[in-house]
Amino acid sequence: PFDAPLMASTVSTSNVYVLDEQGSKVPLNRKMGSGWKSIIVEPLERYEAGKSYTLYIRNAVKYATGKRLEKGFKLAFTIAKAAEEQLPVVGSRENLRKLLEEAEKQDYYLDYGIYRKSGITALDSATAAPASAEAEGAANSNKAKQEYSTTNVQVEGVDEADIVKTDGKYLYQVNNNRIVVAEIYPSDKMNIKNIIELEKENVHPMELYLDDKHLVLIGTSNNAIPVYKSKQNTIYNNETVKLMAYDITDKSYIKKVREIELEGSYLSSRKIGSKLYLISNKYINYYRIMEDAGVNDTPSYRDTAIKDEFINIDYGKIEYFPESVEPNYMIVAGVDFDLPDEGVNVSTYLGSGESIYASTQNLYAAVTRHNIINRDPIIYDSAAPKKVKVKEVNRETVIYRFALNNGKLDYTGKGSVPGSILNQFSMDEDKGYFRIATTKGNLFGEGENISKNNMYVLDSDLNICGSIEDVAPGERIYSVRFMGDRAYMVTFKKVDPLFVIDLKDLKNPTILGALKIPGYSDYLHPYDENHIIGFGKDTIELSNEGTWKRDSTTAYYQGMKIALFDVSDVSSPKEKFKEIIGDRGTDSELLNNHKALLFSREKELMAFPVTVMEIEKGGNVEDNRPVYGSFSFQGAYVYNIDLEEGFKLRARISHIDEEEYKKAGDRWYR
Repeated sequence: PFDAPLMASTVSTSNVYVLDEQGSKVPLNRKMGSGWKSIIVEPLERYEAGKSYTLYIRNAVKYATGKRLEKGFKLAFTIAKAAEEQLPVVGSRENLRKLLEEAEKQDYYLDYGIYRKSGITALDSATAAPASAEAEGAANSNKAKQEYSTTNVQVEGVDEADIVKTDGKYLYQVNNNRIVVAEIYPSDKMNIKNIIELEKENVHPMELYLDDKHLVLIGTSNNAIPVYKSKQNTIYNNETVKLMAYDITDKSYIKKVREIELEGSYLSSRKIGSKLYLISNKYINYYRIMEDAGVNDTPSYRDTAIKDEFINIDYGKIEYFPESVEPNYMIVAGVDFDLPDEGVNVSTYLGSGESIYASTQNLYAAVTRHNIINRDPIIYDSAAPKKVKVKEVNRETVIYRFALNNGKLDYTGKGSVPGSILNQFSMDEDKGYFRIATTKGNLFGEGENISKNNMYVLDSDLNICGSIEDVAPGERIYSVRFMGDRAYMVTFKKVDPLFVIDLKDLKNPTILGALKIPGYSDYLHPYDENHIIGFGKDTIELSNEGTWKRDSTTAYYQGMKIALFDVSDVSSPKEKFKEIIGDRGTDSELLNNHKALLFSREKELMAFPVTVMEIEKGGNVEDNRPVYGSFSFQGAYVYNIDLEEGFKLRARISHIDEEEYKKAGDRWYR
């Protein structure tokens, strides 16, 4: 989106156009997006799968004030090839039972019972190549004019939900069972403009989205949903994911205009322009579906734009992933807020998504698959050798790719790589290739089973075409960040190796350099192309003499650590500055949730929440064991940051008064 409304008359065929591979203009439909701050460009006929195109926006496009764009820009993108075979449909209850019975006999299982909020999402611009330097200049120019913070997202142009959203003048915050709307500009006239009470809405509020006209709340609920039978319907109280959209045109009179509800637990969501995608996982009661011949255990959804009752999804509209069947549904709802009268698009799959990544054109669902390997090792005891059958598990990550088609999903392919991923930052796409970092094996294993870390590159068909394997044996990945032609990977067991990986030749990735220092980084954030900030924990290494532990020493985490790494010389990365906050027990939401960071390089400013634990007397080791600190602070740490002086603490901001601190004792607030 642009930072101000545009003049629609200047969004013309000569100023906004798309060229194909032959340099010919593609016939387009151009329209203004929400608040006239974005341009929606749609082909009159669909782009051709597998082909590359380039979008041009000339600086002759003007703002509504009459001022021209400072720079024009162009964006190259490639349309993903459609899968050779579309996903098969479940079709009937009998076929569902058959699929689940066959899956029970297979020597694999998937992590369908574990849904990590961090989401594995992966790809940056799933089919789009990065913008040119000219485009980046225009984007940075617009950003520089912003005087307020936005959500710290992985992919520019793909918004992520957060507990706080702002447009610079108003701030919207999830606060217990309500949404507080505050007027924050001008700062000397700050006031509470409105409070949206949610007690009667049967919803546990979680996160928000915001645009010029709408505030969107995402939460969880429990609702009475009918399970359809051949003779009668039985009502079950099931967990649901609820979306509530509000018209915020008049901040004094905010009104709810729509509800969408999906059966299942909340997995993830993304918003691209006016289109929002909401994803849930619903567990199938395997025994109920097998024992009760009359039950029809398919998921349901509700959209008040259609009707206020739950709609049961027919078996004929549920697709499944061959060789990855599991008793779980993944449900994806797509809604376009520029088209309020159109019903929600719902896509349903037999099989869950463990983590989700979305680019501007694609959505990726990833799940860890556990392949069971049967072996007969010889076990020696005091008597004769004895054969024992042992089941070993080999993990791999399976990735499903879907093209985003105006709120609908089109399946375009599947790939897999050895090992399991950490979170959404473990994946990325560049120039039509998909990059992914995994850990394989067991951190406490031996021989072949010891943990090893890997980087894989997959081509447009999601086949492995390049790799680096067996990095840092005995350690596991703690954080990954892809930045153009480079990737940064942090592994840890006793020390923190930061690896710099060259991805210019995507078919032959190489490690350029490594830095080993105490501690580790849970999250890596780019400062510029040659510097990166790490947020994690400091560590100390203590002897294991006299203990049962196999290793001679063990590393124990201490206080929170922030570090600025200089990677100008890729063969020899350096820790340029570091800062330690508190002692053992200190923690921050940022270490698990990247959206907790506020960062502005232009203003040389960063801030994040932290709970500080400090040791009042003595050292941090007692009887060769680390000592926990006592609660001393909870709130925000605000730093100035630059390349000359590093980190300078500017302020500590807390809403806990002195009396509450005294009551806290050795406990801390969340």
